Amino acid sequence: MFSSSVRPLALDQVPEFHHEADVVVVGFGCAGACAALEADAAGADVVLLEKYSGGGGSSALSGGEMYLGGGTSVQQACGFDDSAEEMQKFLSAALGPDTDQEKVGLYCRDSVAHFDWLVAQGVPFKPSLWDSPTWVPPTDDGLMWMGERAHPFADLAKPAPRGHRVTAEGFGGKVLMEVLGARVAESGVDVHTDTGVGRLIVDGDRVVGVAARHFNDTVYHRATRGVVLTTGGFGDNAEMVAQHAPQLVGYGINSDGGDDGRGIALAQAAGAAVRHMSAGQVGISLIPGMAIRGMVVDANGRRFINEDVYPGLIGQAALFKHGLHVWVILDEQAYEEVPEAERWGVQPHFVAETLAELEQEIGMPDGALQTTVTEYNRHAEDGRDPYFHKEARWLRPLTSPFAAIDVRRGIAPPEYGESRLGGAEVFTTGGLRTDVDGRVLDLDGSAIDGLYAAGRATSGLHTWGYISGTSLGDGTFFGRRAGAAAAG
Repeated sequence: MFSSSVRPLALDQVPEFHHEADVVVVGFGCAGACAALEADAAGADVVLLEKYSGGGGSSALSGGEMYLGGGTSVQQACGFDDSAEEMQKFLSAALGPDTDQEKVGLYCRDSVAHFDWLVAQGVPFKPSLWDSPTWVPPTDDGLMWMGERAHPFADLAKPAPRGHRVTAEGFGGKVLMEVLGARVAESGVDVHTDTGVGRLIVDGDRVVGVAARHFNDTVYHRATRGVVLTTGGFGDNAEMVAQHAPQLVGYGINSDGGDDGRGIALAQAAGAAVRHMSAGQVGISLIPGMAIRGMVVDANGRRFINEDVYPGLIGQAALFKHGLHVWVILDEQAYEEVPEAERWGVQPHFVAETLAELEQEIGMPDGALQTTVTEYNRHAEDGRDPYFHKEARWLRPLTSPFAAIDVRRGIAPPEYGESRLGGAEVFTTGGLRTDVDGRVLDLDGSAIDGLYAAGRATSGLHTWGYISGTSLGDGTFFGRRAGAAAAG
């Protein structure tokens, strides 16, 4: 699984320490940057280690959304009232069973303050709303819906848009990391790139440093107060994925290629507990604007979810319950209503004048799709969806000609090849068990002295649900808390 041991190195086995700091942060994505900044602000001497030649990590490749709410200035400017209580109700339902309510509650209560901290660092958010379903808006609007109006969430919490987008044309993760990287460069943090951590160093039960490789040299870093692991998930480690999250095997990984799970394994070898290691986010290859105007069905032509939920939840249901053998069914009007810039080049794989013909082309059982669409249309005439409760604004009868999009061929680029399944890109959301201050916990629930973690290396806010923005939001928020705790 790893080319070298992940077992901790005893202090008396270290020949000499080449560097010493109060806090050593491992990994320079959004969580690592925020941990380093807060530790530095608390007066600690901080070293930030990054195995690549520069910071950014998977954070820099993300869409740049952060799930924030409770009444931020962007929400207020767009005319929306929100509260931490309503935000917590939504996240508690959307992030899956067994969510860490202490973390979710704290995250929601401090969301406005965290947003203000990000703005103070220079992270830009435009006070305008993107009001259509999409993965990443083609504009620089700073606020978007993340399924808050969809069933069952609209009945559980007062809907408000909470997807805060870093100002950018397209993906905003790069802008976020440019800003945080600039703040790190201005701070007292000492950054060591091309330095990959291989083992933790322990003195009895306390973590006191790390052993790393800098090109061909082994270097030892002593941490007098704490080590913070912000090393990402394990999606790029095929053996770990097969062992813990086999349903994700074979799909494209949404990462920078460095999510090898080593940070998780290092902590486990030191006694750390993990949570929800089988969980993952599924970026399904469908266009939300098409799916919401039509329907998503399984191989037998049956709907299985309301298409106006956050598309990542559609992806999880499609992969985990249907093996991704799903289709988007729509008509010509639905297709044409999606602006060309938001279609991402996707075109129907089958088009037919009748549903019977479409069934035959797809290979569905005779009458299956006809029954589903007929029943859907009967209720859509009245603006209702009694089966899955899709919002009325998206309901209307589908009419000939009909089209079908095979999700497995949706937007999967040709370079996937035979060895990589099309239809989805995934990443892991399980990881180390931590408390609200980033302390890594052992199997008894006790903190491992001197060891902290944040970001995708931890289980964070999530269980088996996901909402876009809860990775960058979780990483930056709990990265800050882990850095401050380690410095304390």
